[in-house]
Amino acid sequence: METRKCQNCKASFAIEPEDFKFYEKMQVPPPTFCPMCRFQRRLMFRNERALYKDKCDLCGEDMISVFSPDKPFKVYCSPCWWSDNWDPLASGQEYDPSRNFFEQMKEVQLKAPFMNLIVGYSTLVNSEYVNHADNLKNCYLVYNSGPDENVQYAEMAVNDKDSADCTIFRDSELCYWAIDGYRLYQVFFSEDCNDSHNLYFSKNLSGCSDCFGCINLRNKKYHIFNEPYSKEEYEKKIKEFRSDSYKAIQEMKDRVYKFWQTIPQKFMHERHNVNVSGDYVYESKNSHYMYQSLSTEDAKFCSFINTPSSKDVYDYTEWGDNAQRIIDVITTGRQADNIKFSSAVWDSCRNVEYSMYNVSCSNNFGCANLRKKQNCILNKQYAKEEYEKLRAKIIQDLEKNPYIDSKGRVFKYGEFLPYDLSPYNYNESTASWYFELPKEKVLESGWRWHDPAPSEYKVTMKPEDMPDSINDVKDDIVNEVFECLDCKGVWRVIKPELELLRRFGLPLPRKCPNCRYKERHSRINPPQLWDRACAKCGKAIQTSYAPARPEIIYCGECYQKGFI
Repeated sequence: METRKCQNCKASFAIEPEDFKFYEKMQVPPPTFCPMCRFQRRLMFRNERALYKDKCDLCGEDMISVFSPDKPFKVYCSPCWWSDNWDPLASGQEYDPSRNFFEQMKEVQLKAPFMNLIVGYSTLVNSEYVNHADNLKNCYLVYNSGPDENVQYAEMAVNDKDSADCTIFRDSELCYWAIDGYRLYQVFFSEDCNDSHNLYFSKNLSGCSDCFGCINLRNKKYHIFNEPYSKEEYEKKIKEFRSDSYKAIQEMKDRVYKFWQTIPQKFMHERHNVNVSGDYVYESKNSHYMYQSLSTEDAKFCSFINTPSSKDVYDYTEWGDNAQRIIDVITTGRQADNIKFSSAVWDSCRNVEYSMYNVSCSNNFGCANLRKKQNCILNKQYAKEEYEKLRAKIIQDLEKNPYIDSKGRVFKYGEFLPYDLSPYNYNESTASWYFELPKEKVLESGWRWHDPAPSEYKVTMKPEDMPDSINDVKDDIVNEVFECLDCKGVWRVIKPELELLRRFGLPLPRKCPNCRYKERHSRINPPQLWDRACAKCGKAIQTSYAPARPEIIYCGECYQKGFI
């Protein structure tokens, strides 16, 4: 084992013998940034939720884009970007060995048009306001998801239907405010449940139905706050609860959250694993320090892998779908193989390094916004032998002439792309959700910040003036402009959302979509592990429950004995 000091946060981090073996296998040097700083930097290259109105730089039509209009890049709408109406290689340039390679890559970024959204646009039906998504029908503000139908305000939603305000859920239908759910039907305000239906305000239920305010139950029905009832008694009690009332919903949330804290909880969220560590890890093997990952093998420091399967991957963030030999990459998948230090490369990409927005490419190095190209460096195409020779020279040059940013952080071959090459500002990026920082700290760190333009809409209804019951909401509510209870920004209720809430008998929310996501996000454990002891047997455990949190945390064995 070797201990190093992180270039960014200055904390010490360990490189284990198995890590060195993987780096040798991938033919890259070991990192000089710690795992958390590597994760943060990758997330700075991803913008899921900050959407802007703009015009396509090719056809001039209106479009929704992840790039604010003040960005210096060319941005094309999806039909134009995927068309043959432009030549991606026209932005290419020859490598100048007298200048730093990453400075030259910045120049290519400014010339090569970006796609406005990362979507399979030909698979979207009536789903304009989505990102990092495909195979959607009648969806709105859905991110990192698909396939789905009639889903609104959701993240990491796969194979879901007729649901809203859900995060990390799969194969489910008719759900509202479901977090970390799998195979659910008619589940509301619940977390960490699977194979269940007709649940309200419940946590960690499996194979259950008709439960309210429960936690840690298996194959139960007609329970309220973990107490059994007859079918008749249960139905009578449930009718007494006013699910149509916003006030009643908020009071019940507070009550169940306090109740859940009195019941021991398992040290990690996991299912069907062999030799894993991390949190929200499912159906994986030999995978460590993982976060929100599904069906991985021989993996480490990975996150948001929501599509099977991935093998031999390190520092890999987002996607999956038969990916292998990945190191320090964000957003790659669908038969991606041997991808290094890149952002947004997918659809059978192979042997791609230091590139972004490459689709169906192979043997590319330092390229941006290419489709079906191979043997390219800085978007200029070469014969295979020339490509290999120049690639080797650039790697040598990066050792002698590394990129050094304004804070003295050094980027040689073997590190992910420098912060300065991110096309997004910090508070637009996914990093701001997992590493929340004030503007002053962001600027102090040498990163960029975007000050949003004032809204053009005027508030027509304050939260306190909204009807408490969904039964009192009129059809014309969709014309109102609401003030968010939290951020004081503006938002609206869309017609499909109103129809779904009426179908569920649930009240209108009081927060904008982003603040509702922020609330759900706060209910998900962070991507960080702490050393703790099992509250029952004292065994050492690694858990994403910080020591200062109030929950009672059990190791896997004690939890199994007590609740399964």
